[in-house]
Amino acid sequence: MKKVFVKSYGCQMNVYDAERMADVLATEGYSETKAMEEADLVILNTCHIREKAAEKVYSELGRVRELKQEREALGQETRIIVAGCVAQAEGKEILRRAPAVDVVVGPQNYHRLPDLLKKSRAERVVDTEFPIEDKFDHLPVPSKAKTRSRGISAFLTIQEGCDKFCTFCVVPYTRGAEVSRPVARILDEAVRLAEAGVRELTLIGQNVNAYHGEGPDGKTWSLGRLLRRLAEIEGIARLRYMTSHPRDMDDELIAAHGDLPALMPYLHLPVQSGSDRILDAMNRKHTGDEYRRLIERIRQVRPNLALSSDFIVGFPGETDADFEETMRLVADVGFASSFSFKYSPRPGTPAAEIEDQIPEAVKVERLARLQNLLETQRQAFNHGTVGQTLDVLLEKPGRHPGQMAGKSPYLQPVQFESDAHHIGEIVTVRIVRAGSNSLFGEWVKAGDRVAA
Repeated sequence: MKKVFVKSYGCQMNVYDAERMADVLATEGYSETKAMEEADLVILNTCHIREKAAEKVYSELGRVRELKQEREALGQETRIIVAGCVAQAEGKEILRRAPAVDVVVGPQNYHRLPDLLKKSRAERVVDTEFPIEDKFDHLPVPSKAKTRSRGISAFLTIQEGCDKFCTFCVVPYTRGAEVSRPVARILDEAVRLAEAGVRELTLIGQNVNAYHGEGPDGKTWSLGRLLRRLAEIEGIARLRYMTSHPRDMDDELIAAHGDLPALMPYLHLPVQSGSDRILDAMNRKHTGDEYRRLIERIRQVRPNLALSSDFIVGFPGETDADFEETMRLVADVGFASSFSFKYSPRPGTPAAEIEDQIPEAVKVERLARLQNLLETQRQAFNHGTVGQTLDVLLEKPGRHPGQMAGKSPYLQPVQFESDAHHIGEIVTVRIVRAGSNSLFGEWVKAGDRVAA
């Protein structure tokens, strides 16, 4: 059997897409391998969000080219595909700069991989045109065994693209306009995952809370309504969603956080900056205080809510005062976890054309200060769970014999001593210690839970 190796960069959408590419290629006789050196087909599933994304891909392609040559000398063929958002943005430039590449395919077109591979026997192929057909209608259903092998937590794409056009972001150009999958298709996939043993679903999209899919009643469903229906599926114990925009947190979605025990009390809601002036320059269309008030509303219905966010420092024109507004917002809100980055110009975006770029040394200093505060908050949140009882979804054996490991409702890794439990169970654990990245606890037996 032929073997395919998929290396995925970036967001959760790419993780989902990588799995679906493997499903498509399984119909062509390819099995997945984790060893690139034994692969007959190598796919680099790329991300265009971060700094020098394209150059990192070309660097990786240099290593894959050497592997291809080594295998060729042994009489073994290795074919190379570049997929994802760098493929969408760079197109034919990849073929020009990387002669070893056989196929370049955008994130909306990977359902065509079998045909593209066949065409590439005659000539190298680029397919980055946004298709008329919906790729999801053409993706094969993986076997239960394949789904089980991927774990008891799964991503489920419900929405793609973005219409917000933040001035720093390439997503509207590489993923296209917002498109939501029909409710019936999402429910079918969710039921299939549940029947294969999946216990936790994370709904994903470039702007997932802008979801507006057609419901079985012919009406447009919001994310809040979709979550309520998904919570009824037998076997699905936990629901999450990401990544969201503050402008799309509507009343129905906020209410769902208070009404649905299955919807985990952990929300990733990027704010990017605390400065109203910078938020305006980013085209975010919300202010720092509007974000604060939104968080207050959600915490009113879900008091145990923990927050995660994204931050960009050194956006063009950001002054010391603007940066201090970001620090003030972080101090006001409090985050359990966050992602923070130095601004880097993305070709083709409006922000890249702004003349008032921030010196690298200033960006480095600001990022260090912000990350220090965010890390202090993260550690405080983790240590604040010591003494609490948390429900832990068991995902795998622990590091040592007799241990089990899983996730808390807040996505924290948790380990505890147990020989009595199995993967997929949800177990009540009393947290006794917080490490730098994990929590350690002890199983709370049924008779002990009142005391906890």
